Amino acid sequence: MKKDNKTVIYWLLTGCFLIFIMVIVGGITRLTHSGLSISNYKLISGTIPPMNEVEWNEAFELYKQYPEYQKLNNHFSLEEFKDIYFWEWIHRVIGRFIGLVFIIPFIYFLIKKRLSKSTIKKSIILLVMGGFQGFLGWYMVKSGLVDRPDVSHYRLAAHLTTAFLTFAYTFWVALDLMFPNKKAIDKKFRNFIRIGLVVLILQIIYGAFVAGLDAGWIHNHWPFMNEGKLMHETVYIEQNPVYLNFIEGKSGVQFVHRTLAYVVVIFILAIWYKAKQKQLTSWQNKGINGLLIMLGIQFLLGVLTLVYAVPVWLGVAHQVGAFILLSLMTFTLHRFSK
Repeated sequence: MKKDNKTVIYWLLTGCFLIFIMVIVGGITRLTHSGLSISNYKLISGTIPPMNEVEWNEAFELYKQYPEYQKLNNHFSLEEFKDIYFWEWIHRVIGRFIGLVFIIPFIYFLIKKRLSKSTIKKSIILLVMGGFQGFLGWYMVKSGLVDRPDVSHYRLAAHLTTAFLTFAYTFWVALDLMFPNKKAIDKKFRNFIRIGLVVLILQIIYGAFVAGLDAGWIHNHWPFMNEGKLMHETVYIEQNPVYLNFIEGKSGVQFVHRTLAYVVVIFILAIWYKAKQKQLTSWQNKGINGLLIMLGIQFLLGVLTLVYAVPVWLGVAHQVGAFILLSLMTFTLHRFSK
């Protein structure tokens, strides 16, 4: 009998679900500009929010010492502060909860010898990725507490992308246990899907750049940018030297995100078309069909999010769409890899 069993699979899938929830709450935290409301980090005591008016006022006074309040939110009342505090607090609490949900069962499974050597190694990698993700969260917040009222879009992208990658790897480890039997694979086609996955991850990084630079509130037209131009001149004149426009300029970053969307579409359509020429298993067929359907939904969500200038619910829906698309790409790659 194999050491790995359904309980381990459920544990890993629970982790996937919690990371999914974490990403949703993180998206709301970002879009409601709540991420800098808690300017200190206390692993244990920070789990408990302010419980009375005195503690709330202390938290508010601490917030007043930093650039976001001084430069942007100095009109805030205590009640308005409580609103943004809630989202950052719940985001951090979920992060701690994920840590417990991973570590405690992991120790239990080790003691009970439920994990194979391969799964133990993969779980240790997941532990390191989760810890690094937590560090990046604080590293990101720190960038908005010095002299600027917002966080570095580079650090935001690192934080978000690591969350997506941690989810994808957790899902991959679960899939390894769900589908233990290996089969002959088409390495050329598998490598093509891998390239598609890399392009999708690059698009997710640029989505984080757009969020970090608030670049979704300009050029709110589709398929063209302002003034009916495919590439508006602001794309390449905001920053100097020119290349900085495409990693730090609002228009330039949005242009890259728009363009990469078409590249993702082309890759996924090609994956779907190439796969349909092959003899597919039931799971392979479900993977590529799901990928195609989610591609259409996500593209529509992207257009609507842009045209309506990023209302919170649409911005979160678009981020969730990226998460589901990555899930389906990971599943599809796995089914064509093992």
